[in-house]
Amino acid sequence: MKTTILILVLMTGFFATAALAAVNVNTAGADMLEQLSGIGPAKADAIIEDREENGDYQKLDEMTRVSGIGSKTVDGLRDEATVTTSQ
Repeated sequence: MKTTILILVLMTGFFATAALAAVNVNTAGADMLEQLSGIGPAKADAIIEDREENGDYQKLDEMTRVSGIGSKTVDGLRDEATVTTSQ
């Protein structure tokens, strides 16, 4: 019983840490981008295409240059996405 409880506690901590890790939209692949709220396969592909054509995002607000992503979507991503650049 103690082992089961310990395993559950460790698993909860692991998943909580994974959930708190912000997704870097400048480096994430489609599979990671799709984990973000409001981002499905089409928008994930559009983000990658935009990133390849226009370069890294300097701030999260620049994601509005992607068709279908507006300020409301960006506001909803603030707690789960980041734009760390490679510079």
